[in-house]
Amino acid sequence: MDRLLTGLLVSFFSVVFFFPAPGLAQSGQAIALLAPEECGRIPQSVLRAWPLTDFTKCTAPIEEVRSGGPGKDGIRSIENPNFQPVRESELADSEPVITVSINGDTRTYPLQILIWHEIVNDVVGDVPIAVTYCPLCNASIVFDRRLHGQTLEFGTTGNLRRSDLVMYDRQTESWFQQYDGTGLFGTLAGDVLTVLPARLESVAELRTRGADSLIMETPKGFLRPYGANPYIGYDSSAFPFLFDGEVPAGITPLEYVVIAEDKAWALDSLRQQSRIQTEDILLTWKPGRASALDSRKIADGRDLGVVTVTREKSDGMAELIPYKISFAFVWHAFNPGATIHR
Repeated sequence: MDRLLTGLLVSFFSVVFFFPAPGLAQSGQAIALLAPEECGRIPQSVLRAWPLTDFTKCTAPIEEVRSGGPGKDGIRSIENPNFQPVRESELADSEPVITVSINGDTRTYPLQILIWHEIVNDVVGDVPIAVTYCPLCNASIVFDRRLHGQTLEFGTTGNLRRSDLVMYDRQTESWFQQYDGTGLFGTLAGDVLTVLPARLESVAELRTRGADSLIMETPKGFLRPYGANPYIGYDSSAFPFLFDGEVPAGITPLEYVVIAEDKAWALDSLRQQSRIQTEDILLTWKPGRASALDSRKIADGRDLGVVTVTREKSDGMAELIPYKISFAFVWHAFNPGATIHR
């Protein structure tokens, strides 16, 4: 834990955790709103910072949200990123990256950048997307930024719920849960962002696949030690940082799990088997991707491997489906009592 606290101090950021309602929202469906009186008493400091947010519309009480200190946009998102061809990148082979392919356009986003900014607003294949990463729950998720005919731009609220990033959109200033894209407070409370398929892979895997990808360049104008991990040793901790919820039985809270649709599998089990077939979903594992939350230098992190999750289509071809690699305590917080397959 001392290594973790040291890393957090070096990062110059405080983090916020939030604890969502039971169940994982599915993209596109609406979540029932609470009665206005169930939203809780909103602190005056929050009302002053968020005058445009309608806190009488909510899907969770404000008491479940904890402030992390940096405030609105204290962890700054990135807009209009610059890219270079993968072949020109000097990133180490083991570097973890998120790759998105839409309409023949492929873009790759290094976690060594996202760990400091958490959100990148971009356009890939003419589709406006938000590439997001929450270090405290290790959830890397890509969302379609379109909702009700409007294109949204996302930033960080400086808050967390269930140890997960709370985002907001700059058009309506509604708050969203990053873990499942559910609107928490505001005009868009109850709406759910569409999750898009993406690969969490290594730079080596990206190169091996021969993907004609552009990779995001290190942003200019930010004083950040890109390539360094501000959460040193976090994924080896005995207990989640700042988390006071219930943890699952029979598994360590920060054991990695692979989550797809409404199921979760222990990453160690997948590693041992290399592939798991369940109904029409296939999970595969191969070595080569470093943990972003282990060593001081991200590229030196222990090998978590490259995971893919696909479904066989009617024509026999496999298609990538949305998945995330998170922690057991996060799965349990959002899905109390749900099984983690081992």
